Amino acid sequence: MLLSSISFILIFLPVTVLLYFLTPRKMKNIFLLIASMVFYAWGNPVYVILLLLSVGFNYVCGQDIEEKRENPAKAKGSLIFAIVVNLLILGFFKYYGFLMQSINALSPVEIPYRELVVPIGISYYTLRELSYVIDVYRNETKAQRNFVCLGLYISFFPQIVAGPVERYADMESSLRERTLSLQRLGNGAMLFLCGLAKKVILADSMGILQEQITGLQIGTFSTLTAWLGCAAFAFRFYFELSGYSDMAVGLGRIFGFDLHRNFNYPYISHSITEFWKRWNISVAAWFQRYVYEPLGGEKCEISRQMWNLFIVGILTGSLYGAGWRFLWWGVYCSIFLLMEQLVWGKRIVRLPKIVQHIYAIVIIFTGWAFFFSPDLSAALDYIGVMFGFGASAVADTQALCYLLTHWLLFVLCIVGASSRGMSILHSFIEAPRSRQWKTVVTCVIYIGIFIISLAFLITGELDVGLFIQF
Repeated sequence: MLLSSISFILIFLPVTVLLYFLTPRKMKNIFLLIASMVFYAWGNPVYVILLLLSVGFNYVCGQDIEEKRENPAKAKGSLIFAIVVNLLILGFFKYYGFLMQSINALSPVEIPYRELVVPIGISYYTLRELSYVIDVYRNETKAQRNFVCLGLYISFFPQIVAGPVERYADMESSLRERTLSLQRLGNGAMLFLCGLAKKVILADSMGILQEQITGLQIGTFSTLTAWLGCAAFAFRFYFELSGYSDMAVGLGRIFGFDLHRNFNYPYISHSITEFWKRWNISVAAWFQRYVYEPLGGEKCEISRQMWNLFIVGILTGSLYGAGWRFLWWGVYCSIFLLMEQLVWGKRIVRLPKIVQHIYAIVIIFTGWAFFFSPDLSAALDYIGVMFGFGASAVADTQALCYLLTHWLLFVLCIVGASSRGMSILHSFIEAPRSRQWKTVVTCVIYIGIFIISLAFLITGELDVGLFIQF
């Protein structure tokens, strides 16, 4: 079950919220943990056992590391053991099929293997588990002695599928005591509806257009069409990930948790470095804190910095899915991050802002070709068309047809991908002078958003998102 499914919106969510507010304060964590397990079991019940075993393993490891803290060698050994086991579980369930495919591609003999269904959200909850045991080892947090609290931190249903990746230290106080109010309920519901609209109206609509264009045979479409297809994917991917993230943050607010926003308008960036600071912020911060800095970060020599950036880029790319195309995207981004840091970064900042923005968008959108292409060769062919190589023309009637039939959708996506979208929404809400009328207008707007989103779900639900491999 996903946050944008009809079963979640019309059945699971209202029942869970109602029962949560009726549950006694001391039982709320237990209720949320049970609700999270029901949510996770909705699609594939067998993986609930894996999730519970994973929680139990890290529960024991956290206490073991804390008890051995006075003996650094033993504590480090326990930490390494915890990290290795967590990564082996993630690697087996997520990358086993990819590894076997790669081996069979190189081997003269076909090795039979069984395809595994990737547990939904395994990357996200593994990152939370790793941050927990590492922070306990660093003495940045105490080991949790309450199994329910740690289990809720790892499996909290709004964020288990799509993040954000919160550190345990940031959620610890909320796990002990939370403030609930009608105002928080209203604010959370509004943020949830904005995220829902992003996903089902903008992302899914752009997904239909993107699949039409990227499914065309190379040589049969123009450069402009190629850019339209790439832009469609860029908006689809952004509104899908950020939509689910907004829904998670909104739901967290309803239940008393203050989760961090995960996207900060990345397509208004003026460099690839800035883009990485705005895109999937919690994941980038996780790799910065637990991978890049321990490797030496920017304090080591240039050659080591290059290696560190490539490691982080490859790991980040592999987190999005099991396949070479995700690794190539990570390498691609690492190259430009490195170039900006060592070669042309200081020159870019001297250019006019509009030029900086165009530079960033061209690099970002071009990189997405690695994501939606089946392999490296197809990605390079598509990128070639984007820059005039192998294109049928610079522009043609096909491209004009796509523009004429989807211009409003592109306008909505451009506005929604910038802070301008929320400014316009707030201007409508703040237009009435009286507080009473502002409340009425707010209710009307968000009820309208809900009805339109629900209509999109009913008429054409695309419930399996791009990020599903997380």
